[in-house]
Amino acid sequence: MISIGYIVFIVLMFYLLLIRPQRKQKRERNTMMNSLGVGDEIYTIGGILGTITRIKEHTIWLRISEKCEIELLKSSIGGLNNRIDE
Repeated sequence: MISIGYIVFIVLMFYLLLIRPQRKQKRERNTMMNSLGVGDEIYTIGGILGTITRIKEHTIWLRISEKCEIELLKSSIGGLNNRIDE
């Protein structure tokens, strides 16, 4: 017979290993998305690097070369590009 202690232990481990890290990751992503501004260098989940030129409610405009800009959904942003120029 399974005791209540084992069930509590399993629920606690599930929380510590799955739910808590996922919440932290989501909170960090929301903070990053809210802090984006014009001029920030980002990369997309598809691997495109560029600079933000305009921000709308659900989309951004990304300059990927001197004469080329594309409009992307905000959800396609992978993160900030923190590379050091050589």
